[in-house]
Amino acid sequence: MSTLIVINPNSSQGVTDGIDAAIDPLRSFGIPIRCLTLAEGPPGIESQRQADLTIAPMLRLAAAQDDAAGFVIACFGDPGLHALRDQTPLPVVGIQGAAVMTALTLGQRYGVIAILPGSIPRHLRAFGAMGVLDRLAGDRALGLGVADLADEDKSLQAMISTGKRLRDEDGADVLIMGCAGMARYRAPLEAATGLPVVEPTQAAVSMALGQIRLNLSHKTQRPDHA
Repeated sequence: MSTLIVINPNSSQGVTDGIDAAIDPLRSFGIPIRCLTLAEGPPGIESQRQADLTIAPMLRLAAAQDDAAGFVIACFGDPGLHALRDQTPLPVVGIQGAAVMTALTLGQRYGVIAILPGSIPRHLRAFGAMGVLDRLAGDRALGLGVADLADEDKSLQAMISTGKRLRDEDGADVLIMGCAGMARYRAPLEAATGLPVVEPTQAAVSMALGQIRLNLSHKTQRPDHA
């Protein structure tokens, strides 16, 4: 059966395992989902350079998936999104774009919990390109790298503190987790802040499954005109 392929562009199997657990409830829709780790990627993607260097090997990994029904790029920054759309007519969804679009259906002003301060300029460039900066309440960094997110006590407390600042100081009424490695903390973050929290891989997989079922694609076959 055709399968939705979720690619983690970093080389951390722990992050991939967290993604796999986060999207498990969506397997009930009946489309198989397979999560892959990009062995050539860095342990965590924390800069534009690191993100860009994952694109070529990610395209090769995607091309090798003969049973693919669609793809999700599971890095908050959507590296290689448009390149992969050039490569395949199958649905391709990036978790950053999907997270923002989902957040806009849940609240008026979204706040983003980033990993490091250096991530924020990348986010702002993307939000500007999407035309959604006027709905952004704030983008605040935890000061933790991707590898640090495995420390549950440190990460959760930092996320709760940052989420409350986005709520109380910036006016966010919906939060976005700005890294695929945060997946396990969604429920306690919602409980602590009282706000809806968008986990980006869940948002992207939900969107991709809908596109697969509805046979939607960024590439359509256009009839020849006489």
